[in-house]
Amino acid sequence: MHGLAAQGPLSVSRLVSLLQELVEDNFVEVLVEGELSNFSRPASGHLYLTLKDAEAQLRGVMFRSQARRLKFQPDNGMQVICRGRISVYRSRGELQLIIESIEPSGVGGLQLAFEQLKRRLAQEGLFAEARKRSLPAFPRRIGVVTSATGAAIRDILNILGRRSVGVEVLVRPVRVQGEGAEEEIAAGIADLNRCGVDVMIVGRGGGSLEDLWAFNEEVVARAVHASACPVISAVGHETDWTICDFVADLRAPTPSAAAELVVRNRRELESHLDQLALRLAGQMRGRIQLLRERVTGLSRRLIPPQQQLQLQRSRFDHLQQRLYRSVASGLQMARQRLELSSARLDALSPLHTLARGYSIVFKHPGQTVVRHAADVGPGDKLRVRLAEGVLTVAVEESEP
Repeated sequence: MHGLAAQGPLSVSRLVSLLQELVEDNFVEVLVEGELSNFSRPASGHLYLTLKDAEAQLRGVMFRSQARRLKFQPDNGMQVICRGRISVYRSRGELQLIIESIEPSGVGGLQLAFEQLKRRLAQEGLFAEARKRSLPAFPRRIGVVTSATGAAIRDILNILGRRSVGVEVLVRPVRVQGEGAEEEIAAGIADLNRCGVDVMIVGRGGGSLEDLWAFNEEVVARAVHASACPVISAVGHETDWTICDFVADLRAPTPSAAAELVVRNRRELESHLDQLALRLAGQMRGRIQLLRERVTGLSRRLIPPQQQLQLQRSRFDHLQQRLYRSVASGLQMARQRLELSSARLDALSPLHTLARGYSIVFKHPGQTVVRHAADVGPGDKLRVRLAEGVLTVAVEESEP
């Protein structure tokens, strides 16, 4: 290196290549602490940033394959520790840090990611108490999302089998830690919802923050929030809190506690049934007493058959008498009208006039009434109608 000047001038690319070899051979893995600035994440998925302190700054890049493993969201102004290797960006002749991992200074990346996601989901309302549902009193079908080989599933099945009667338990085995575990857990929740379970337990046994991390992933939180049935979160021990706990309808400190919460034991069930039987019996007695009182009241209002018959007979006799009186009265009135009409007819009848000494004279033959003396002459024959009998006469003389 000290003799490079003696070899004559170097091209820029040659000098940059020598610097690149020198840097990359001697700074294979470094930890760099500084403040994030110029942070960006374009559509490519790579992260671009600048690390700086009061006296210097260094460009850095984190490629997509490593960036997708980040649990927290980096941001400008954040103090971080980056692990990576130093390289030279040939086109600009600049040093840059090829970053393998990023951790926040003073607090773990997982803890920061936890706080960031918790804050964001809380702002969306996923933790709101108003949306949390009560557990069904007597579920007929219970779903369990957990590992098929862990202690959690053994504890849950043991307690459910001991405490429940006639309950169907559907287990959806999933990986509860490691890469891809969060996707399996979310899919398991969706599968059990399609099976129509009444309530669901989602959880696992205890472990470190890293072990429990799948239950802090957003995809699991979204699946719990979208569940059609109430979800009990039972992750780790009592002191372990996950995002899943905050979103779930109920948090149980352990998987065993979740199983105890979801079903009542047989003694509680028998006691509850006894109480229901007592309430039902009391309601039936009250109903029967009410109906008995109504029947008694109605029976008092009923008239005995003999009395009812006598009443109907009296009513019939009364109606019969009214009918007789009405008919008699009608006949009397008709008789009176008939007599009056007869008297009027008699008064108007020609026979009545004849009875008083008058007569009616007709030409003979014929029935022409003679009203004037001038209507006949000597020798005409006439018929004279008297009150009793008829005379045939001849006219000897006519005096008008």
